[in-house]
Amino acid sequence: MTPRENQSHPARWWESLGEGRVRCFLCPRDCKLAEGHRGFCFVRRNEGGRMVLTTYGRSSGFCIDPIEKKPLHHFHPGTSVLSFGTAGCNLGCRFCQNWDISKSRELDRLMDQASPAQIAEAAALHGCHSVAFTYNDPVIFAEYALDIAAACRERGIHTVAVSAGYITDEARPEFFAGMDAANIDLKAFSEEFYRRVTLGALQPVLDTLLYLKKETSVWFEITTLLIPGANDSDAELHAECEWIAENLGSGVPLHFSAFHPDFKMTDRPATPPATLTRARNIALSKGLRYVYTGNVHDTSGGSTWCPACGACVIERDWYEIGAYKLRGNRCAACGHTIPGHFDEQPGNWGRRRQPIRIGGNL
Repeated sequence: MTPRENQSHPARWWESLGEGRVRCFLCPRDCKLAEGHRGFCFVRRNEGGRMVLTTYGRSSGFCIDPIEKKPLHHFHPGTSVLSFGTAGCNLGCRFCQNWDISKSRELDRLMDQASPAQIAEAAALHGCHSVAFTYNDPVIFAEYALDIAAACRERGIHTVAVSAGYITDEARPEFFAGMDAANIDLKAFSEEFYRRVTLGALQPVLDTLLYLKKETSVWFEITTLLIPGANDSDAELHAECEWIAENLGSGVPLHFSAFHPDFKMTDRPATPPATLTRARNIALSKGLRYVYTGNVHDTSGGSTWCPACGACVIERDWYEIGAYKLRGNRCAACGHTIPGHFDEQPGNWGRRRQPIRIGGNL
């Protein structure tokens, strides 16, 4: 692959509007582009009256992480996952914690190139259980992600989408057909927040969650980053947790993560640990059984507890797995079934973060 080929990979999920204009229907933004123009995501462009993906085969870097960092707590705990992202995003979150990647308008920061086969090979070589599309949203590089997913499945390696779930009804089935697991970032539970703070909309994200629950076998968990004074009120947390319980069920893991001031929201304080505990208690009161706190040191809030007998079935200290009291997917103490994908013994990757190089430089 040459850099020029990478910049002009044929895209999908678009149609011609005539006179050289195209419409992208990958995400709900419904971008209509004249020749040479880019979509909101920046990486999808009208080139000669056809849509192209400009980041195919290009990455901002590769790193081996614990699967718990995605975060996924019920998907092969303790195993390692090869993580990478590209550039751009189809949301405009003012609080973005990865803004240097997702908001990048400099494609030359994508210094690593790797084919789908090379990524799958590297994951196998390093003993990674999964490959995660993360750091920026994989929806916008769906063609690349799906080709990688196909290469990984040939080697028995799982694929994970860490996504905001901002995708259309037309593209959603094909995208998630390539994924084994997902963490969906439910950024708030109000249309006003989505419109004002993310420049997006809530309903398409809820549609994605409903689709994953009702139409797929993809294992998924949900994360909400709690921002003081923005999306952490009792009323909003009650509404979110009630919707999840009623529409997705009590067994869907929910993660509440701590915000730190970044990008365009440096005027907000970091989230106090007490806010996460309050949110977790609200979720538990609504019948959700697996609720976690993240980005803080909270062994109790990070561990998995059996809802039947109260035993700690998976102890976590940050990303380290401690006591592991599961037999298959059942509590070793009482036999209650814990939903998820579990192994007889957890992985031992721990909290390491190991950058690696794949392929060559552009």
